[in-house]
Amino acid sequence: MSDESAKFDVCATYQRIIQNEELSPPLAAILTLTESIFKSNAGTMFELVQALNDDAEVLKEQIPNSISLNAGCELFIAFVTLFPHESDSFAELKTELVQQGQKYAAEAISFRDKIAEATLGFIKDDSVILTHSYSRVVMKALLHAHKTKRISVYVTEARPRGLGLKTHEALTAAGIPCTVVLDSAVAYVMDRVDFVMVGSEAVVESGGLINAVGSNQMAIIAKAANKPFYALAESYKFHRLFPLSQYDLPTHNPTILSFSTLQHRPTPPDKVSHGTTASGQTLARDGTSETTIVPPPTEMKMSTEQMSRNPSVDYTRPDLISLVFSDVGILTPEGVSQYLVGMFAG
Repeated sequence: MSDESAKFDVCATYQRIIQNEELSPPLAAILTLTESIFKSNAGTMFELVQALNDDAEVLKEQIPNSISLNAGCELFIAFVTLFPHESDSFAELKTELVQQGQKYAAEAISFRDKIAEATLGFIKDDSVILTHSYSRVVMKALLHAHKTKRISVYVTEARPRGLGLKTHEALTAAGIPCTVVLDSAVAYVMDRVDFVMVGSEAVVESGGLINAVGSNQMAIIAKAANKPFYALAESYKFHRLFPLSQYDLPTHNPTILSFSTLQHRPTPPDKVSHGTTASGQTLARDGTSETTIVPPPTEMKMSTEQMSRNPSVDYTRPDLISLVFSDVGILTPEGVSQYLVGMFAG
């Protein structure tokens, strides 16, 4: 490996590119791999594809929740592999690949606009919509609908990161009535909504959805309440995975939802309360009362260690999904499967 090639830091490059708010992880991954090609000294297509696969593996290992990122890597490497070799110069071929990758990423930013337009016909005036966490493509669809229709939105808080609050802030600033809902109150609010609309980390080969944890239970409740569950996904998030359950996800590991080995520690005797009267008086050991100020109850919060034992994404089965809105059309989950087979068939 030459000094020039050795200097390329794939993770640092990805982290720099992802700072652009317009770029989702798959597009940032594609642009990262185009830089890898630009700086590569590979002399054959075999060497180039091997180097790209190596870089994709590094990203997979180093970047948390790399499912969406992997979809972009997979798409771009398949494109490179199938790209027609018309040039006599391999250096010119690499230049063409870089240009094509950059062109695709630039054009792909507009995919959200296409999806927003596709959803417009399914959003009626005075629609009440339930969404989950924060999704750029869902935000684009809601803001687009708001231009011509009256809508109201419920959004889940989406703990532990609380990204639903970001959605609430943005929608409220745009003049859209919005209320934050506890993750545990999804069933409570479902009867008040017309449909559910969520974004995606990836749409997999089965037609199922990988998205922020909580999406699956939302889909189950929507199905029980006979409410449509719509997933919005750019086609670069279509991923050749075939999970059958939560435990087939690449993000799953033995620590998720594992039992802690820490033992419960009993409260020391001198910390045990002797009781408080309704008027806010503390009962002393001799039964007499002494006036004291009772502090308000504090909110119990999960520790960082407890949060780390929980999943960040979950899998929603295709039979729970009504439609998938994408830049390549409005698809059924089965339609996604057919599209993926055709896309990677060469």
